[in-house]
Amino acid sequence: MLSGTGEDEQPVTHVHRIPLRESRTLEWPDWVSAPLRARLEARGVGSPWRHQVEAAALAHEGRHVVVATGTASGKSLAYQLPALTRLADDPRACVLYLAPTKALARDQLASVAALADPSVRPAAYDGDTPAEERDWVRRHSRWIVTNPDMLHRGILPAHQRWSSTLRRVAYVVVDECHAYRGVFGSHVGHVLRRLRRICRRYGADPVFVLASATVADPAGAASRLVGAPVTAVTEDGSPRPGVTFALWEPPLTERTGEHGAPLRRSAASDAAALLADLVERGARTLAFVRSRRSAESVAEQARRLLAERGRADLVSRVDSYRGGYLPEERRELERALSAGDLLGVATTNALELGIDIAGLDAVVLAGYPGTLASLWQQAGRAGRAQRESLVVFVARDDPLDHYLAHHPQAVFGRPIEATVTDPTNPYVLGPQLCCAAAELPLRTEDLDDFGGAAAEAQLEELVAAGQLRRRPAGWYWAGRGRPDVDIRGSGEEPVAIIEAGTGRLLGTVDGDAAHATVHDGALYVHRGDTFVVDRFDVEDACAVVHAESPEWTTVARDITDIGIVSTDRSRRLGTITAHTGAVDVTNQVVAYQRRRLGTGEVLAEFPLDLPPRQLRTRAVWLTLDERAVTRAEVDELQLPGSLHAAEHAAIGILPLLATCDRWDLGGVSTALHPDTGTATIFVYDGHPGGAGFSERGFAVLRKWLQATRATVASCECESGCPSCVQSPKCGNGNDPLDKDGAVRVLDVVLDELLTAEGPLEDDEAPDERSAVGRARAATPGPVAH
Repeated sequence: MLSGTGEDEQPVTHVHRIPLRESRTLEWPDWVSAPLRARLEARGVGSPWRHQVEAAALAHEGRHVVVATGTASGKSLAYQLPALTRLADDPRACVLYLAPTKALARDQLASVAALADPSVRPAAYDGDTPAEERDWVRRHSRWIVTNPDMLHRGILPAHQRWSSTLRRVAYVVVDECHAYRGVFGSHVGHVLRRLRRICRRYGADPVFVLASATVADPAGAASRLVGAPVTAVTEDGSPRPGVTFALWEPPLTERTGEHGAPLRRSAASDAAALLADLVERGARTLAFVRSRRSAESVAEQARRLLAERGRADLVSRVDSYRGGYLPEERRELERALSAGDLLGVATTNALELGIDIAGLDAVVLAGYPGTLASLWQQAGRAGRAQRESLVVFVARDDPLDHYLAHHPQAVFGRPIEATVTDPTNPYVLGPQLCCAAAELPLRTEDLDDFGGAAAEAQLEELVAAGQLRRRPAGWYWAGRGRPDVDIRGSGEEPVAIIEAGTGRLLGTVDGDAAHATVHDGALYVHRGDTFVVDRFDVEDACAVVHAESPEWTTVARDITDIGIVSTDRSRRLGTITAHTGAVDVTNQVVAYQRRRLGTGEVLAEFPLDLPPRQLRTRAVWLTLDERAVTRAEVDELQLPGSLHAAEHAAIGILPLLATCDRWDLGGVSTALHPDTGTATIFVYDGHPGGAGFSERGFAVLRKWLQATRATVASCECESGCPSCVQSPKCGNGNDPLDKDGAVRVLDVVLDELLTAEGPLEDDEAPDERSAVGRARAATPGPVAH
């Protein structure tokens, strides 16, 4: 029983036992040199695990490979073996290593330095590399550690200066490749295509070795990223200690939110109590939270609880951690945790990657970290040798967290989350073609790598716009200087964040996110410090802020209109039709709410006067004809609220199946849409040109809507709450919403899907038949369509 919980509370919804797994090893490949084997054995690597050898052998044979296994499964060795062997055999060969975070890059740099021959001279080439060292790295390093941003801005545009390196690249390592998703992942995919093209120009044809978390279809995701066929190795041969994994949902409380909806006790407060309990039992514990402020709050709550229990001796052994620390500070914290001087640490995901901490006794996750890959990355920090460990996932007041807490198969079953990219997005493809043409004129034979017909169509538009020139030899960059393309942005002008009084530039936010995040009165978080926006100037693209630490946060409210531009695909499902295609979205942020930290209680709402904004993007939409509405037993008054509630829940659940956040998505529902002439639910990508998320929803429509229906139906609230159908960003103030009507609408859709496609596989059977489907089975005659 958690200290402080009521006797009748049962927050644990499921306990899963992950058994001990013995290692499966293979002999060292014949081609691994004796000196490299000796260095590995000196570091404690007696025999390689099966997946390491299988992936290394494929790479050694010259095949692109992705190794997709669990946390701490030694994926690094899968690329170190073939790459270091090649560097030893060919004194001119070199390796490019790409990492999504500097912490991970630096740790991998140290690992390679300990294994490599002195002639390899591994070195980092990133934004922190001093100018005077960059020439040395380019000329002398044979293992260059960098990132996609530096490859895009610093290496490929200057390929003539890098020619001696690029003609010698034998391997390109893409670590943590599941991090490259959505618009950013689509940009990175084109950066890698540009790299392959430039290498071919200089006579090199490097082998790509990718490391990924466990996701659905790693070979497909890696192939889309690289632009060439990639083989996946997924059978994990590493040992794993036994783990007890508990799913935990805080109970509903007497507190109420919008429209009197009940609120749950916060995940942060339960995580703090769990952290205190575990520290009191001597368990070395990490508590993962979503923000630095939450990390500090959870650590402080845990210290207070320990002090109240008379355990003052333990108060100093609990601390918080977040990104932005100096390397020596990070190393000291790692040392204190490993040595046991610290017993409990509340941390952001800064400790998810790129750390060297001996196995811990327990991990607490305060809320879903955004992807199942991150969830397992964080959970994988628990476990020491053969010692049993504990992981507790504490659900936030959110539809996806609620679903996971009550559907353990989504957490512990086979991977269902796909790494989604869309390299044909014109807002990505166009700028990337400009970059490629500025590096080397584009030829017809290059276009297959960049999307074939989609690239040809985009080139015509770029020529018409005067950005490229068409010549008999190919397409040439027509602009001045180099194309200025931000691979992490949307293409809109970024908004500068300026500190009042000092004039200091704190940072920038994407132009497409600015209206919702730095409007007047918004709470803005920069590297964990909080600021309140005094003034947002739309025309000058800047927001003036002052430092403040209020006891509230802010959430923007918006209204949206949507029009269909084109329909790419449709699936007729009886009385329902599913579509995907291009849409025009008109969105306007109209107000914002202040919500109490920790509880989510709405304190006040303030109107905003911001201009509407246009977005052409991709969407998935469902149309329901009159027969479907009749079968759902919702009348004219109930229909808008039923569709609205189903839309909210669907947006909350799609991130389970596509690597995105609910804030990457938008939605509209209406009882009568002018473009369809019937009741319609839209879910669209919140990025110009789309990001692939809605396409993923269309592809896995049945799984998506089953999970959506289960989330709404299983929530114990009476008429809707933040755990099921209320949305924190709804511009209509979460009104109207009809929870029961949403379940009936989803029942009809799922029944039509069942009729059209037949039963799913056995492991998905528990959610298979809707209530309408069960009624049909019990009725002598068919239900009329």
